Amino acid sequence: MPSSKRPTSPDEPGQQPTGTDRAIESATPTPPDAPELIWLRPERTGRGPRPAHSRASIAAAAVRIADAEGLDAVSMRRVAAALGAGTMSLYNYVPKKEHLLDLMLDAAAAEYDFAALAPTGDCRADLVRLGHRQLDLCRRHPWLPALVLARPGIGPNALRYTDHYLAVTAPSGLSGGARMEAMALFNGFVCQYAQYERSAASGAKWQAELMGYLTQAATSGAYPNLAAAFADPSPPADPATAFDRALGRVITAMLSPAQ
Repeated sequence: MPSSKRPTSPDEPGQQPTGTDRAIESATPTPPDAPELIWLRPERTGRGPRPAHSRASIAAAAVRIADAEGLDAVSMRRVAAALGAGTMSLYNYVPKKEHLLDLMLDAAAAEYDFAALAPTGDCRADLVRLGHRQLDLCRRHPWLPALVLARPGIGPNALRYTDHYLAVTAPSGLSGGARMEAMALFNGFVCQYAQYERSAASGAKWQAELMGYLTQAATSGAYPNLAAAFADPSPPADPATAFDRALGRVITAMLSPAQ
């Protein structure tokens, strides 16, 4: 259980709190029975002066750092510097690094325009639109796909996304539980595609070598099924077409009743 005294953060070795930071910490100690999930913790207790920061401002600063330099560059110290705050004082808003990641995920989810994505009753078409918006979001925030796959968020904005997805898929006739399972497949595909897209764009030499390697394997005679696939005369699809085609297959699987 967390103690009332905040230890030095693992990403800030050796840092000592200032006198001001100690005063803030002692004024707002972390209760030993505080919930682990940040969404179950009040943003402020209502005691003392009005807070100088908020979860939203802290998350926004962290997102800006991650967008510019990658997720590894995000630390409580960097966020505090961006806000002009003492590092230790931020722990009164965000008790640990994992909570900061949760806030970042939810800040990204706030960018969905659900009014523009209002369900039309055509489940398939609505899911295609949603998939494209999610891919756009992943492109704007390159750090997002890996974080979604590693630590799915369930903050207020993520819950709005979930509720919207359930509304979109309601015409499918599938149960709520089946649609929730399918949502993991949908989100996972889009995030993994975004990761692959980014890797391919930054590794042209690797891509060329990979295709050469696969072609060599296909013509070796050791992999007859791979050879048959490579013999398909269909021209390779451009990235946009490839995404739409793969997304369509995922949606077909999502909307099919389980056998």
